[in-house]
Amino acid sequence: MTITVVAPAKINLHLEVLGLRPDGYHELAMVMQTLDLADRLLCTPTADGRITLVCDAPGLSTGGDNLVVRAAELLRRRAALPELGARIELGKRIPIGAGLAGGSSDGAATLVGLNALWGCGFGAADLLAMAAELGSDMPFCLEGGTRLCFGRGERLEPALPPAGDGLPASEQAVGVRPGLGVLLIKHPQASVSTPWAFGRCRELRGDFYLERESDFEQRRQALRQGPLVAALASGAALPPLRNDLQAVVEPEVASVGEGLRLLRQAPQVLAVAMSGSGPSLFALFADAAAATAAHGRLAADLAAAGFEAWCCRCRAGGASLETSGTTP
Repeated sequence: MTITVVAPAKINLHLEVLGLRPDGYHELAMVMQTLDLADRLLCTPTADGRITLVCDAPGLSTGGDNLVVRAAELLRRRAALPELGARIELGKRIPIGAGLAGGSSDGAATLVGLNALWGCGFGAADLLAMAAELGSDMPFCLEGGTRLCFGRGERLEPALPPAGDGLPASEQAVGVRPGLGVLLIKHPQASVSTPWAFGRCRELRGDFYLERESDFEQRRQALRQGPLVAALASGAALPPLRNDLQAVVEPEVASVGEGLRLLRQAPQVLAVAMSGSGPSLFALFADAAAATAAHGRLAADLAAAGFEAWCCRCRAGGASLETSGTTP
């Protein structure tokens, strides 16, 4: 049989760089949100004991450095079944190198898909632990929805109350503010190195870094109880979005500054920001229709400036099996 897995993109609704950790990574306080813009992975078992990845995106490595392959190999090692094999066909819709966690989401989807395909029987906690080994964004990409993300990004908390009152906790979905539409743009020639962005942040803002765990926790609590989470939960007007990396990337990457300027001109826009370390940018709207209308108004200017654009919506879940895509 072939199993289809959905691997959704993410955006950062908040990205705050708190300081440096003892392991050399930055301590972060974030709110992340999955979108219905998604890659799809078709996973088919093979009898040759090989992990084979093919992809429709030219230039994307399909070797051992790809998180799909790394996730498959880790899952197989943990299952202690070296004879397991799979052919994975990756259909890319999430732009590559865009700050949208496309690679991490593909890796998370691989864990979900092959766990089911191979009958490994690993539970959610096992998959989350494997995801954290593979990448900072990958645990979020497994769970999805609207989440507070701390540490390197691997420590997750619900940002909103669960949906599904009266259901057991295991069956409740993490809340997502209903209806939010997203206009997402990226210049295809723009790229931002994540290590460079964090390094530049340290150069420019290092004097303001916090050092003590108690100070980190104070900032986490401020985010938990702050205006963004309250607005997402209540449907109130959104405050300006914060991304500390945007503050260092925008002055040095021309397309980021130009794209933000264009998005701020959109009619009925609620908030505008860069996602992650960029260079993708997004605008939030009350619903998908407003996002589509704004794209129509901005389409000529975006095209003239060389931007690609996608209209999408916020999504309540992360990487998941697409049951309608499972065939005998």
